[in-house]
Amino acid sequence: MYIHPLKIGNVEIKNNIFLAPMAGITDLPFRIICESFGAGLTCKEMASSKAIFYNDEKTKNILKISEKERPIQAQIFGNDIESLKVATEYVSSFCDILDINMGCPAPKVVKNGDGSKLLLDLNKIEEIVTEVVKVSKVPVSVKIRKGWSNDNIVAKEVAQIVEKAGASMLTIHGRTRNEFFSGDVDLDIIKKVKESVKIPVIGNGNIINEESALKMFEYTGVDGIMIGRGAIGNPWIFQKIIYFLTTNNKLKDISNEEKLETIIRHIELEVEEKTQKIAIMELRKHMAHYISNMNDASKIRAKINTIDTKDELIEYLKQIFK
Repeated sequence: MYIHPLKIGNVEIKNNIFLAPMAGITDLPFRIICESFGAGLTCKEMASSKAIFYNDEKTKNILKISEKERPIQAQIFGNDIESLKVATEYVSSFCDILDINMGCPAPKVVKNGDGSKLLLDLNKIEEIVTEVVKVSKVPVSVKIRKGWSNDNIVAKEVAQIVEKAGASMLTIHGRTRNEFFSGDVDLDIIKKVKESVKIPVIGNGNIINEESALKMFEYTGVDGIMIGRGAIGNPWIFQKIIYFLTTNNKLKDISNEEKLETIIRHIELEVEEKTQKIAIMELRKHMAHYISNMNDASKIRAKINTIDTKDELIEYLKQIFK
């Protein structure tokens, strides 16, 4: 009933359980891992439209995709129309859905007027979406929060604006910018947004298990859900949620053997994608989440942070997962 294919513009998505874009997290290897557990759509880390405009190589590397992971969503952010148009032309030439970030709460993003800071300027939102849709070769989606603060709850108005401007999908995180990731997610505002537009609405925020996924669907009536932090160190969450919402039964917890197998695959994909030195460094944040519920997790994490080769890391993980 809740799990079904979803059409975004002219793009067919196999199911409506999505992986959220997360800076420093949703690189190609992690997206591949999440897809292997059933994620219907994954999204790349957000990329600065100005960086693309100035042909920044590091940013273009972040945008690298694999043909194996289609359909793929890519996300850009910015508020300058000209650089957004250039970025749109470039990114929409290889992605399947182009997302505009209007929800990031990070200080380094909002200080430049980007991300959730745009929620304070509805005219600018309309202009951005209108111009991006004109240029994009693929369907355009928008990701927002409920507002900037409790004195600025604008999600319903923004949803109607972006739909009228031509967006094909909207994702809403049920917190304000000032709340960052703390406090309860406001399901009432997500429900109001869903009821106010005809384009697909995706619910996001604090979906960490089967129960929170069911509650999001039941209460708000959203067309799909997007999982962010709940998937870090826990990519099998997609499989568990899909099974639960399809059968009304829970899958048993993943075994240590299966978990280890997944972690080793993640390590190998990272090393294959990057140099060993960079991969092992960047994997440390993932490892911290993978082992967070183990006894002596802090001691294990400290040891992992001293390891700098793939073989040593895998051998150590095999020891602790015995």
